[in-house]
Amino acid sequence: MLLSISLIIIISLLLGKIFNLLKLPSILGMLLTGILMGPYLLNLIDNNVLNISTELRQIALIVILIRAGLSLNIKDLKKVGKPAILLSFLPATIEVIVITFLAPLFFDISYVTALIMGSIVAAVSPAVVVPKMISLIDKGYGQNKKIPQMILASASMDDVFVIVLFYSFLKLGQGESFSFFTLINIPVSIVTGIGIGALVGFLLSLFFKKLHMRDTVKVLIIFALGFLFVTLENTLGKIIAISGLIAVMSFGISLNNFYPILSKRLVIKFEKIWVIAEIMLFVLVGALVDVRVLFDLGLLTIVLVVISMIFRISGVYLSLIHTSLNNKEKLFTAVSYLPKATVQAAIGAIPLSLGIENGELILMVSVLAIIITAPIGAILMDKTYKTLLVKTEDIVITEI
Repeated sequence: MLLSISLIIIISLLLGKIFNLLKLPSILGMLLTGILMGPYLLNLIDNNVLNISTELRQIALIVILIRAGLSLNIKDLKKVGKPAILLSFLPATIEVIVITFLAPLFFDISYVTALIMGSIVAAVSPAVVVPKMISLIDKGYGQNKKIPQMILASASMDDVFVIVLFYSFLKLGQGESFSFFTLINIPVSIVTGIGIGALVGFLLSLFFKKLHMRDTVKVLIIFALGFLFVTLENTLGKIIAISGLIAVMSFGISLNNFYPILSKRLVIKFEKIWVIAEIMLFVLVGALVDVRVLFDLGLLTIVLVVISMIFRISGVYLSLIHTSLNNKEKLFTAVSYLPKATVQAAIGAIPLSLGIENGELILMVSVLAIIITAPIGAILMDKTYKTLLVKTEDIVITEI
């Protein structure tokens, strides 16, 4: 097991660096590491590591949501409220509908399987988007209209919305009925998640202000609470719908609102934790990929992903109607909504592990979605933000 972990770290860092030199996201190198080391090729990953891969992927998702929450300011969110709310569900909903309609035509699968597939593929990637938006905030780009904050908040909410949909559709795949109460549970779980996370964040901020301790200890406490939120979702799910992941992000936002000085320090800590969490997330999902099946899917999958991307972009533009954003800023927002990675890696393998029909196909489509969209989105964001967004200094100079 120790040998497997050491090889995972060394090889993924090496391949990640190579991809960075090629101006591509390092996550592709990590994904390739998993494919190469996985049981379908070199078989270098210990079974004990693979057996806990689901839990490790969930931990990585919690890390990125806490980090996103700690970077969000409620005042900034109020300024971008309406478009941020629309962006959090409209593009994803359109993409889910498109995939649900097209996937059965492409792969001869049921609409239930297509719903599950769509709810996985439709999520935007916090692993790609969050670091870039935080960087833009630091550099001052788009600050005149709080565009990075809008994308950061809506992309994070988009992920949680899609994940809630995924678990609802997963019940259908397992033979459970889909009732009106299932639909009602979606907004209920979001509201309860926000409420619980905000309350705990407020109480913890008071606790941290009263009791002095090292930031490392605070990070451990925050981690423990994040795990507890997810556990509450599973434990209390039959009594009241709670989104543990929404609670995690709301918790981070609340802590940032009531104790911003601490949040700035903690974000740095979580950026360091994300380095190892990101490696484990993408390597382990890569290890589940059967290369033969991946190649067999070929052109049809690429066409499906590209079409869904086009409709997703239309959803972004619909969300930005009647806003103060100009055409360049709308284009940058659409580009930022292209990359997929984190959620696909975190939940893409769940249908396969549960024995859902065509679970392997769902995983392969999820992986191809990462391979196609992550580099395109990342490259376009890097190449266009200086052209499409206004820098704060430029505004000041113009006003003077």
